[in-house]
Amino acid sequence: MKYLLVLAVVLVAFYLWRNNRAAQARDEAERATPPPRPAPPPGPDAIVTCRHCGLHLPSTDAVRGALGYYCGQEHRRLAEG
Repeated sequence: MKYLLVLAVVLVAFYLWRNNRAAQARDEAERATPPPRPAPPPGPDAIVTCRHCGLHLPSTDAVRGALGYYCGQEHRRLAEG
């Protein structure tokens, strides 16, 4: 009877040890995953040319007219009338 009790204690100890190691492995795997990468910076703006004076400027700074891009409202008004 003593041997059955010792065997039961050893089996329970082995079961608990194995489950503890599996939980540690899951925790390590979760910590090992790299953090999400930040979004890449936006690409460069397209460069356009003013149809009136020929100035090169980024498209975000240009004024859009019916005939194309201009460096300002005055050049758009002079070119398009």
